[in-house]
Amino acid sequence: MPFSLEIESPVAASRMFKAALVDWHNLGPKLAPEILVSGSIVEGESGAVGGVRQLNFSSVMPFSYVKERLDFIDHEKFEVKVSAVEGGHLGTILESASAHFQIKPTASGGCVVKVVTESKLKPGAVSGDDEAKAKEAMVMLFKAAEAYLVANPDAYA
Repeated sequence: MPFSLEIESPVAASRMFKAALVDWHNLGPKLAPEILVSGSIVEGESGAVGGVRQLNFSSVMPFSYVKERLDFIDHEKFEVKVSAVEGGHLGTILESASAHFQIKPTASGGCVVKVVTESKLKPGAVSGDDEAKAKEAMVMLFKAAEAYLVANPDAYA
C-alpha cells in the first residue's frame, strides 16, 4: 500500500505548509467536512515533535479515525513526517504506516507537494484498492486547501 505522489499548486509553499499540514486538524473540517469531520491535538502541543493529533472521518472513508504522531517537522524546508499510532487500518490490515510530506517552492511562486507513504501489511492481509482511494483523498484535501488559500490571500500568510 505504500505510494508516492506529487501535487502542483499555484499557492506559496509556506502558506500550503501552514494550512494543509501544520493546522490541518483545524482547517480541514471546515473545508472538507464530507471527508474530515473533526480534528484535535490529543497529546503534546500542536506542531511539536511527539505531539499526537486525531483526525475523525466521515463514512466515505474506510475507517472512522486515525491518530498520527508528528515525528519530524522543519518549518524552513516545509517538511513533515508523521506515523499512525492508532486507528486507520492499523491492527486490521496494517502493522505500521507513516507519511513524509515535503512542499517545495517553484520558480513561479507556487509549490509542489511531495508525499511518500510507507506501510507494512499484516501477514495475510490484502490492501485492495485502498492505495487508489488514499491517493484520491490526499489530492482532494490538498486541492481543498489550495482553493481556500487562493480565495483568501491573507490566510496563513
